[in-house]
Amino acid sequence: MKRIPKQVYTAEFKEQVVKRADEVGSIARAAEELGLVEQTLRNWVKAAKAGKLNPAGAKQITAEQMELSRLRAQVARLEMELEITKKAAAYFAKDLQ
Repeated sequence: MKRIPKQVYTAEFKEQVVKRADEVGSIARAAEELGLVEQTLRNWVKAAKAGKLNPAGAKQITAEQMELSRLRAQVARLEMELEITKKAAAYFAKDLQ
């Protein structure tokens, strides 16, 4: 099974997402709205409260790099889904014979 590549988010994106979670009042609801893993958002909120959301030595990520990372993760998920579909089709084809 292939591993889904780690997604990289810009500092600005993280800040906006943490603000959105505060506005909504629920981390779970904000994560669902934005398509994020709930635990990731919880970690960001915790880091923001501690003042460590964006460390000083963090490298800057361009919008193109972020988009590329998102697309790579999507491709990996789709390939995994295709692999599962192929296995299911082979299994059910055996059943019919």
